[in-house]
Amino acid sequence: MKKAVYSLAALIALPALLSSCYSYTSVVGKGAQGNTAVTKWNHYVIGGLAPVGVSDSKQMAGGAENYTVFTRHSFVNGLVAGLTFGIYTPTTTTVTK
Repeated sequence: MKKAVYSLAALIALPALLSSCYSYTSVVGKGAQGNTAVTKWNHYVIGGLAPVGVSDSKQMAGGAENYTVFTRHSFVNGLVAGLTFGIYTPTTTTVTK
């Protein structure tokens, strides 16, 4: 009985331990020249296949010619995706100018 419980716990924990977060950085122009940052969530459904609301980094930069865009799947984003069983999978975009 004890072995079955450990096996079940390992089976449940394995997907959480093997999941990963991703990040992507884009540099526009000379990159960020200061430390002013704007952060927004991007909204996807069905495991990220269908975008519902995606932020516009150029608009978030507010007309700046030099900025850095950092898009990531943070821990909170992963937690929300896990709680919705992958139906809703957000990401976070931060634009630093």
